[in-house]
Amino acid sequence: MKLTFCFLLFIVIAFGTLPVFAQMSSASIDSLVEKTLTTFDVPGIAVAVVKDGKIIHVKGYGVRSLNTKQKVDEHTLFGIASNSKAFTVAALGILIDEGKLDWNDKAADIIPEFRMYNPYVTEDFTIRDLLTHRSGLGLGAGDLMFWPDSNNFTKKDIIHNLRYLKQVSGFRTKYDYDNLMYIVAGEVLARVSGTSWENFIETHIFQPLGMTETATSFKNVKNKTNVIDPHAPVDGKVQVIRRDWSEIANSAGGIYSNITDMSKWIILQMNDGKYGDGLEKKIFSEAVHEEMWTPQTIIPVHGPTPYNTHFSAYGLGWGLSDVKGYLQATHTGGLAGIVTQVTLIPELKLGIIVFTNQQSGAAFTSITNTIKDSYLGITGVDRIKQNHDRVVKNETEAAKITGDIWKDIEAEQKKNAAPKDISLFTGTYTDKWFGDVVIYAKNGKLWFQSKRSYLLNGEMFPYKGNTFIVKWGDRSLDADAFVQFDLDNNGKANHIKMNAISPLTDFSFDFQDLDFSRVK
Repeated sequence: MKLTFCFLLFIVIAFGTLPVFAQMSSASIDSLVEKTLTTFDVPGIAVAVVKDGKIIHVKGYGVRSLNTKQKVDEHTLFGIASNSKAFTVAALGILIDEGKLDWNDKAADIIPEFRMYNPYVTEDFTIRDLLTHRSGLGLGAGDLMFWPDSNNFTKKDIIHNLRYLKQVSGFRTKYDYDNLMYIVAGEVLARVSGTSWENFIETHIFQPLGMTETATSFKNVKNKTNVIDPHAPVDGKVQVIRRDWSEIANSAGGIYSNITDMSKWIILQMNDGKYGDGLEKKIFSEAVHEEMWTPQTIIPVHGPTPYNTHFSAYGLGWGLSDVKGYLQATHTGGLAGIVTQVTLIPELKLGIIVFTNQQSGAAFTSITNTIKDSYLGITGVDRIKQNHDRVVKNETEAAKITGDIWKDIEAEQKKNAAPKDISLFTGTYTDKWFGDVVIYAKNGKLWFQSKRSYLLNGEMFPYKGNTFIVKWGDRSLDADAFVQFDLDNNGKANHIKMNAISPLTDFSFDFQDLDFSRVK
């Protein structure tokens, strides 16, 4: 024991760090990914590993689309979703380096129409607050204004409607992930720079780094011959689903990239904003980069963790934590049918990128953590099994919840009791930020139709009391919801509240934030 300690102490003194364990070979990564594809029913995955400023593994696996069967390679484009947020932060950092902006400038000074529900929050809301998920709004609040994308909300609408979203926690007291503030941050960038977020990102980040195949959104991808299709389970079978994204939210999650270009991005990050031969060029300063990787909002750590983690926080565009004594900067991204993860351990000069074309976060987690384990000296842990067991447990519990509800509905339908008078529920109802929905009768049944988000339409089934279940016509949404009516003194519905049925429903379906009142 003493000899081992003395040897390690010598290594620390001589080289300034503890030894790094053997990396996974490319062949081992191949086996890992192939097993992940099968276990989690993912059509295609791309993986890159960067070490000491060099790409040591970059490869695609599986197919871009179950329809075309074309192979994924290192140039295949994926929607990186919320991994776009770090680009928005970097762009704002460039303006800060230029002296045109400060992290603590007030949002309302740049966007005068910016208003939060509480006036004192509006008055004190800074650029830093836009980037750190501590606004006081609930998880995903207001996301229905851009998700799903078949709606007619504008960026102007979103900024205006922030004033109607009630806070669920004290300003700057709690972490709750939101996207709307990054949409506002993109508008800040546009107003201060005098050009669009898309143009700024292209000219100040993509072009200097040589990210020639990357685009600010799917719409802006110049060559669409090597792009994945999104996939998701629909009625129990993984299949291609519609590509869902709203251009107004590009600064929160619009970028399309591949593992080759993204490797350049994470090498820049691990070099504190510097790039080029001899690192003589820079995108942003070390001071700006230090701020990105400084904890801003605390995220509670509960119970035992896989990597002996003691702290978790959100910086600026990055999630931060400690893993086996090392700082980790990471972010995930999720679109309908596409999920991604970028992970950096700066002290090890290690970066891991995993892109997938199926909405299984367990897949990218299994790959990232297994590769990470090899560098941290963790052995004997099967991350694929660990995550698969968790997925099965969560899906079984969710299936029971939704299955029991549909059994209750079927039982009600088989009874000979008099049907509800559906005319008591029909009418137009409005929510201050989401606008109108119409509850109408067709063939003796109730139907739900949003006037501003067209995909949110479907048949309504009587459940219990004055509560119905709406079953969305587009089954890829996977977000059926309770629709609860309140009645006035005459027994006619005058108010609606909603909630998602399944605990696995994506948080961007923030039905719980809606508060409808009858208008006619």
